Amino acid sequence: MDYNYNKASYTVAFLLFSFLNIIAYGQKEPQYTQYMYNIGSFNPAYVGTVETPEIAGLYRAQWIDIPGAPRTLRFGANLPFKNEKVGLGLNIISDQLGPVSQTYADISYSYQVMVTDETKLSFGIDAGGSFLNVDFSKGTFENPGENLNDEMLSKFYPTVGAGTFLYSDNWYLGASVPNFLTEGVYNEELASIIEDELQFNFIGGYVFELSDNLKFKPAFLINALAGSPVNVNLSSNFLISDVVTAGVSYRLENAFSGLAGLQVSNSLFVGYSYDYNTNLLGEYNNGSHEVILKFYLGRSGMNNTKGNSDKNAKGKPKQIDSPRFF
Repeated sequence: MDYNYNKASYTVAFLLFSFLNIIAYGQKEPQYTQYMYNIGSFNPAYVGTVETPEIAGLYRAQWIDIPGAPRTLRFGANLPFKNEKVGLGLNIISDQLGPVSQTYADISYSYQVMVTDETKLSFGIDAGGSFLNVDFSKGTFENPGENLNDEMLSKFYPTVGAGTFLYSDNWYLGASVPNFLTEGVYNEELASIIEDELQFNFIGGYVFELSDNLKFKPAFLINALAGSPVNVNLSSNFLISDVVTAGVSYRLENAFSGLAGLQVSNSLFVGYSYDYNTNLLGEYNNGSHEVILKFYLGRSGMNNTKGNSDKNAKGKPKQIDSPRFF
């Protein structure tokens, strides 16, 4: 039996399975390895919790060497207000998988309140929409449905999501739903191929200050979508001298990842991750690459992180000093 033929057949079969999952569950969010630096992309409550305005760009190339494999590009902005209560955010994501491309765009609003002297709870909501495009000329489909006579299918549907984010100086917990509008948003044609479901995201982390120049943060992200396996991400990262970040991540029954980051200047952070698949797909690709750039606006200088638990003059807990570890 020809090995190359088996390899090609497996690759095509896997991509077809992935494509059918995207079609069946149109609201499934893109996957990130560096989720700990990208929380605003899936939880609107986060946008007002940052210390200074942030702009972030992320690019993910998944399953290198497999034609039609996922490619994700994300642009986001978090804008905290001076009153330390309100925040606004912008999120634009372009996700490509084979013949399917999806572009999400939304605006987020968050409001936070004091729970204790050292803990804040933020509530967030986002509203926007998603542009779905399917190019059926890029594949061969058998009995796809009466609506697939055209070579291109383009649709828009609105999205409304919400989230919560509970945090203090050295820990955080969050939960969010990207879109509640899972019913009545498609016309009869599109509904014949897409069945939308609610997705739930849960995130958390704790920062251990091992010394003045070394912090350690274990973190997790769980994505739950009806009809799909639960996606569990576990990570541990070290922050060295407030400049260098290094760590590892594990996506259960899916991939091991290595992570590295550099605080290039007061206003710029660069992060990189590499995924190696631990499932059978690992034999047919050269891993996945992800790069993130974060720009911090209004930072006048690097602060010493010692004494993060101190309160400010108003008696409120301070945000973690720059560079922020979550």
